[in-house]
Amino acid sequence: MKLKRNLGITILSATLLLSGIGISADATTTKSGTAVSHSEKTDLPNIKILATGGTIAGSSDSDTDTTGYKAGALGVETLIEAVPQMKKVADVSGEQIANVGSQNMDNSTLLKLAKRINTLLALKDVDGIVVTHGTDTLEETAYFLNLVVKSQKPVVIVGSMRPATAISADGPLNLYNAVEIASSKEAKNKGVLVTLNDRIGAARYITKTNTTATDTFKSTEQGYVGEIAGGKVVFYNEPTRKHTTKSIFNVSKLDKLPQVDILYTYQNDNRYLYDAAVKAGAKGIVVAGSGNGSMSETALNGAKDAVKKGVVITKSSRVGSGVVTHEASDDKDKFVTSDSLNPQKARILLMLALTKTKDPKKIQEYFNEY
Repeated sequence: MKLKRNLGITILSATLLLSGIGISADATTTKSGTAVSHSEKTDLPNIKILATGGTIAGSSDSDTDTTGYKAGALGVETLIEAVPQMKKVADVSGEQIANVGSQNMDNSTLLKLAKRINTLLALKDVDGIVVTHGTDTLEETAYFLNLVVKSQKPVVIVGSMRPATAISADGPLNLYNAVEIASSKEAKNKGVLVTLNDRIGAARYITKTNTTATDTFKSTEQGYVGEIAGGKVVFYNEPTRKHTTKSIFNVSKLDKLPQVDILYTYQNDNRYLYDAAVKAGAKGIVVAGSGNGSMSETALNGAKDAVKKGVVITKSSRVGSGVVTHEASDDKDKFVTSDSLNPQKARILLMLALTKTKDPKKIQEYFNEY
């Protein structure tokens, strides 16, 4: 596989695309890459693709390299040009919000992305949003948007496990599917959705479960909400927890989020990490506890002292599935429990909860509702 480089812009060769696919002659590209339209019809839904980087925009000199590539090497124009079939589904245009591996996604970029999505969805001529994203922290961004997007219009997060230059790259078809989902009337009012590998997951439930496999995103407890089969979008379930327009969380006037750290439990752990987090300015701590959120006596003492200093402690689990139950001891210790949210998603909700209150009882209500 060969890449063509023109004035510093990397353009995928035709061999990058799915078998038999070429660049559409009517596709237009701007040098800045902030507005690329690819539709022949005006009656199609208007879908905006907001690119943030990640593997779906990754490239390597080797077409068999699926791990040592450079994430976010390609711009949104290239991603759109690689899938000209999208023009039969929607009027597609793109914006580059960021271009990073998702391990480098930070709070400021989350806020920027959320505000831009809300601005676009408020426009009458925008029917849905697709966000391209690295898979490592994709579920965190998806859940954040699930809580702060203020529209019933579809928002679909998509990524890939193989870079664009790899043999059998999964990005082009994943992106096509994401545009098809975002164009679907049935996708409205279902919260933020995630799609990879022909599956559709709810942001609240989906998580990455494998380091390299293309079927890594699963919802082991609640199941997928739908799938793409035979080129058709089919929904079977709906998320039941509050999201988007029913969420009380609003980031429109926020320029930063409270510091929330995650601490992992293990045999022979100690309290110094709790002390360090408090000293570093943490307003909340999520504990990735063992089993049903259990903690060692030493870690428990560190968490209790953190509460005395005004830090909100939320107990989650490192297990990967299941509900962390709320016990009488949690009320006594003024701890919050995360329900079925894993530690990384519990951090997202705790950050937003702390923009509203520091009361652990009220925050517990949020975890029970969202």
